[in-house]
Amino acid sequence: MGATLIEKLIRHRTGNESAKAGDIVTVRADRVMVHDIFIPFVKDKFEEMGFQKIWDPEKMVLIYDHLVPASQVDDTRHFRIGDEFAERYGLTHVHRSDGVCHQLMTEKGYVKPGDIVFGTDSHTTTYGCVGAFSTGIGYTEMASVLGTGKLWLRVPETIRVNINGTLPKNVQSKDVILRILGDLKSDGATYKSLEFAGDTVERMSVASRMTMSNMAVECGAKCGLFAPDEKTAAYCGITLDDFQQSLYGDDDAVYEKVLDYRAEDFVPVMACPSQVDKIRPISDLVGTKIDQVFIGSCTNGRLEDLAAAASVLKGQKVAPFVKLIVTPASKQIYQDAMKAGYVETLMEAGAMITHPGCGLCCGRAGGILTDDEVVVATNNRNFLGRMGTSKVQIYLASPLAAASCAVAGEIVEPC
Repeated sequence: MGATLIEKLIRHRTGNESAKAGDIVTVRADRVMVHDIFIPFVKDKFEEMGFQKIWDPEKMVLIYDHLVPASQVDDTRHFRIGDEFAERYGLTHVHRSDGVCHQLMTEKGYVKPGDIVFGTDSHTTTYGCVGAFSTGIGYTEMASVLGTGKLWLRVPETIRVNINGTLPKNVQSKDVILRILGDLKSDGATYKSLEFAGDTVERMSVASRMTMSNMAVECGAKCGLFAPDEKTAAYCGITLDDFQQSLYGDDDAVYEKVLDYRAEDFVPVMACPSQVDKIRPISDLVGTKIDQVFIGSCTNGRLEDLAAAASVLKGQKVAPFVKLIVTPASKQIYQDAMKAGYVETLMEAGAMITHPGCGLCCGRAGGILTDDEVVVATNNRNFLGRMGTSKVQIYLASPLAAASCAVAGEIVEPC
């Protein structure tokens, strides 16, 4: 009997060669990430539990990204407590405004194929793009992991998603994952592992895979995994070892469900207000007037996303009275986009480029909207109140679609 990707990973990391879906196992963390919103609560729980030291300070990464720049007076309390925690417990991996946590964790080499990683953010599933088991946990669990280096979990059942063929030119991986979310619904993969396979995903860049792993949690998934390959190795700056090369789901493994897609059948889509699984073809929404477009976040703020937007906006102008806000996912991406000329193109078109961070996506700063305004955004959630008041209408889309809407001043299909 074969094994799923997640079963292989957990068997190797625990030494339990019989571990299978449904089993309870205790795993050691290879890396953990805490961001600025949760550091005060992690610190309180950590000390309440009586821990005197972190099990391995080198394996903890502290990232300031949600509250920078500070938009409320109380935000600075998080910075102060985080800095005190880092100094007291000897943290060496601290990022102050270097970018969005999920971008930095892979970009800076903190995560490798086959790793087990926990973070205090639901979109920690992002690192499945390089074949790591990564998932979000609460601050109480994180405090326990910081003290012991371990956490128990149930081995997830797997939903295999096979995609084969060539995607249409106006379809991006964001359209693919949105379509899958629409099919599975918001609770259709609760505590499951989504395992993506097929020649379509093999041709995807690591950045495109990140978009899909990032949004796996939107249907309740515990993780969203891609088999590591040579693209993964190049991105991570490593040579895959025998274990990492074995990280793929076997055809004869036990899957809870298998979804098969033909790439040519995908079309540009949007998630409509106010559910991530309320998916409609953009062709059904054409003509909807918009007030703002947002391109960025841990879902679609990477270099290829900015390149896609720039390709649409080159020689164009943002429609009158429409605000286009672009937020690179990291300082490195910002710099690379400037060198490539994308930032200049976007600015000439009328875009406002912001500091790398999570502000607008998490509803803190940098373009918050008000009652009855409509925004087309490339981030991962369109819940009520997510980007402003509860009466803001949020449509989620790919960077190509978002940029096209910014020029038109209304929802249009990307060319």
